[in-house]
Amino acid sequence: MIRAKMKLAATLVLPLVLGGCVSTTEYAAKDAGFSLVKGKTAEAAGKQTVWVQNQQQARIVSDRVKTLMAKKTIDVETAVQVALLNNKGLQAAYADLGDSAADAWQSTMLVNPTVAIGLNGIGAPGIEAFRSVEGVIANNILALATRERDIAIADTRFRQAQLNAALRTLQLAADTRRAWINAVAAWETVGQLNQAQAAADAASELAQKLGETGAMTKGSQAREHVFYAELAGQSAKVRLEARLAKEELTRLMGVWGSDIDYHVPNRLPSLPKGLMKRGLIEAEALQRRVDLQMAKLDLEATAKSYKLTEATRYVTDLELLTGFETEREKEDGNVETETTGIAELEFVIPIFDSGRARMRKAELAYMRSANLLAEKAVNVRSEARSAYQAYRANYDIARHYRNSVVPLRTKIEEESLLTYNAMITNTFELLADSRDKVNSILLAVNAKRDFWLAEANLAPAIYGGGAGAASGETEVAAAAESGGGGH
Repeated sequence: MIRAKMKLAATLVLPLVLGGCVSTTEYAAKDAGFSLVKGKTAEAAGKQTVWVQNQQQARIVSDRVKTLMAKKTIDVETAVQVALLNNKGLQAAYADLGDSAADAWQSTMLVNPTVAIGLNGIGAPGIEAFRSVEGVIANNILALATRERDIAIADTRFRQAQLNAALRTLQLAADTRRAWINAVAAWETVGQLNQAQAAADAASELAQKLGETGAMTKGSQAREHVFYAELAGQSAKVRLEARLAKEELTRLMGVWGSDIDYHVPNRLPSLPKGLMKRGLIEAEALQRRVDLQMAKLDLEATAKSYKLTEATRYVTDLELLTGFETEREKEDGNVETETTGIAELEFVIPIFDSGRARMRKAELAYMRSANLLAEKAVNVRSEARSAYQAYRANYDIARHYRNSVVPLRTKIEEESLLTYNAMITNTFELLADSRDKVNSILLAVNAKRDFWLAEANLAPAIYGGGAGAASGETEVAAAAESGGGGH
């Protein structure tokens, strides 16, 4: 007897129309979803980003980075562009986007059928009447029934991955911009402290000479010496901070080897003549914030998962097995064949697990996503207002130091010099006025740095990017009036 039994499910239920918002071809592309990342980057940062996936692309990017770094003195826009092209952590984030595209692509494929083949023998080998061959092919029709919902969920997660890659890109651009500002401000501070130290050195040397003649007490000499010593220590600390700030910029740009021999300007750009107007910054942020869009997609995906859980609450595994069974018997030299159809339905009976716990978990997940989205919307509004307030206030403070404090200290120093020449003021009063002017200049440098940082942090409130994001409207380096060759 030879028995052949075939159980076929896939042939009965085969929905050929794919669900979801993106076609299978788009999911399968090597740069799937990257066009959105490039668009967001161009809109928010005004820069280009590249997803490097082969050696040819890597060589092209490397050549472009070397061309940009050949300028030696790097402005802020060059630094941001190099980071977006060369940072390896960003490339890893793009790989995550590709992984999500592959998951979405996988969701569009039908579940592979299960195949089993067996060969059995009864009695003496080689006797045909005592042999049987069985074959089984089965498929899960529940997976077919929920396929469109699975595709929709995977597509939503894929769109989230797109936004997350864009968010990482904007974050890197903003971090690089802030690192450049901090590095340049640190070297400008070093320059101002060098001037102050020169004045302190002169005062210390003069105090020593006057002490040798008996014209200055030891206490007064010690005050001048300790000021010089403290200033030397402060200068060394600031110089270290400047080097470390530049190293942070180097890490973000992802450069090494000979490419680290670049310089940054010795001075921050001057303050702009006016402020950007952002009267509707809250509405703009609600419309453009990438992280808020991600939160909306998370709620959408959770809602779809909730509906899927509800649909499969009672039945979690359902298989339809169909086919035929053929029996052939050989008796008294005659062969008889009989074929019968087969249809079987296999499913799990929900006696112990009614699905209520899974429904509760799905419900709580939806409530969590809804509340996180509401919180995010409130925070986005507040962050937008705070960013613009900091931008305006730091501009006013920096302009106050530039227009009032520093000019007054300069005037005091000039008057002190005139009275010194007329022998009305002594040398140490003149040096003290010079030191006070340097201190005011240092405060002005810090105020200008705080303004540019506030300006760099303004765009993240609109586009997103964690602690910050870059803005195409802001061109800090366009007004870069560096003094000296840089560092």
